[in-house]
Amino acid sequence: MTDHSARPSRRSLRDYDWDAIAGIVAAGAALVLHLLHVIETDVLLTIALVVLALLLFRDLRREAEDEALMRSVRKTEDSLEELLSRSQPPETILIGPRQLRPASEAFARAARGEMIWFNVCLLMFRPQALFDSLLAPALVNPRVSGVQFVLDESEREAWETQVVPKAVATGFGSKLHPPRWVPLKQEAVSFILADTDAGTTEAHLSFWGEPFMARQASFDIPRFIFHVKAHSDLIPQFVEMERRYRGPNSR
Repeated sequence: MTDHSARPSRRSLRDYDWDAIAGIVAAGAALVLHLLHVIETDVLLTIALVVLALLLFRDLRREAEDEALMRSVRKTEDSLEELLSRSQPPETILIGPRQLRPASEAFARAARGEMIWFNVCLLMFRPQALFDSLLAPALVNPRVSGVQFVLDESEREAWETQVVPKAVATGFGSKLHPPRWVPLKQEAVSFILADTDAGTTEAHLSFWGEPFMARQASFDIPRFIFHVKAHSDLIPQFVEMERRYRGPNSR
């Protein structure tokens, strides 16, 4: 069976340079007529000049078209550069219930240095599965040097019963620093700060109450969180909040 797909496609009549073809045919015909002594030399020169003029006019016309095309290309490039300069990557990404656990695990595994857990509800660590997906990945991460909680006094019992035993069971309980106990009842913000391999700081942000928290069996667990990127103006605010609670009232 003959393979017709390998055959080159036929050129359309529009693809041919008819101005050049017409000029070459006219010049050739004039030269033949001159050799046959049908036309004189001055007529041949006249025809040659006309052909040259036609070709020059064609080149000038094409040059003008090329310049118009180049202006259009430059305008398109300028518009694209302006569009790219205005477009910025998102500062925050909303993470819903279905992606909450894998996103939290990925965040903890990518962290390095000391992680800050600010104003979180420790009762959410009561189910072993939640502890294993939220806090355990940070403890076993070799690049995390320590985990520092900033907590309200009301979390003391949960700290002793829900967090410390499970952390010790991972074999990396020594990474868990003693919490800084501060009054946080009026704070509606809860966040986790972590450094990255790029030397920047990112955060997971949530808020107390609906719709960001879900009530389950007398304790709250996050339902929605925001992954706050390093270039967000929120990061310096979180760092300042955490520093503000390092005062004399913390212990």
